[in-house]
Amino acid sequence: MEVRIDKWLWAVRIFKTRTVAIEACKKNRITVNNAPAKPSRMIRIDDVISVHKPPVTYSFKVLGLTANRIGAKLVPEYMENVTSPEQYEILNLQKISGFIDRAKGTGRPTKKERRDLDEFSAPAFAPNMEFDFDE
Repeated sequence: MEVRIDKWLWAVRIFKTRTVAIEACKKNRITVNNAPAKPSRMIRIDDVISVHKPPVTYSFKVLGLTANRIGAKLVPEYMENVTSPEQYEILNLQKISGFIDRAKGTGRPTKKERRDLDEFSAPAFAPNMEFDFDE
């Protein structure tokens, strides 16, 4: 038995919709046994599927075939996650870095950035001092 890769990726909940799975295939983000896969590519049991979701490339081994969407509890019967630990380290580093890599000038400043801007633009002398020039 064989199943289209776009249907399988949707059925085992790697992608939320088949349309998103098809787009990923068209953008060459899906490989089957290290070969780029078109949405109509048929997969078999024991194939290894790599899914590139920047910045990480996940790898899954096909244990079962289904064209119908299955419940989340049944997913381990149809696939095995064989993603390397290095990929998860990349994901953790990305989470830790947070907004540090945000391009300057895009969007509103964060609360911390706003405070830094206010501190930078405040006058150098004490703003609460009153000067009396009449004396």
